[in-house]
Amino acid sequence: MTPPDIITRYADAFAGLTPDTMDRLMATVSADVRFVDPFNDVTGRDGFRAIFEHMFETCEEPRFHILDIATSTDQGEQRAYLRWRMSGRVKGWPHTDLGLEGMSEVHVGKDGLVCLHLDHWDSASQLLARLPVIGTIIRPVLKLFRVRPAGR
Repeated sequence: MTPPDIITRYADAFAGLTPDTMDRLMATVSADVRFVDPFNDVTGRDGFRAIFEHMFETCEEPRFHILDIATSTDQGEQRAYLRWRMSGRVKGWPHTDLGLEGMSEVHVGKDGLVCLHLDHWDSASQLLARLPVIGTIIRPVLKLFRVRPAGR
């Protein structure tokens, strides 16, 4: 199944996102778009734009690599699931190369624009545990929840 045109444009805008191409992404979202990730929950274009402006302020060379797209329709509402990998570096923190992997659930509204972007990714193990200082606290907590095979 070929993704709807709006999903293709949205995914392409993410894959090519830079401060100079932000308007291309903004053209694909509704006025009341909602964006949710492990750190943010904003509604409206201004909040949506602020998320990515902040990303460019805090990261060096952030880049989204769209790995796969799946689509579905539920009660007439188009949805897409974008599997992605984000690369880049945290500014001012040595050895913090980003290699985040996740899935974005994207809903298309009746106006044909993206109305919801819901990110699913593990911020604890993929980001926080790798940062200086806070990582020394997070890593032991994550280790508590790991299964240890018998005999180890």
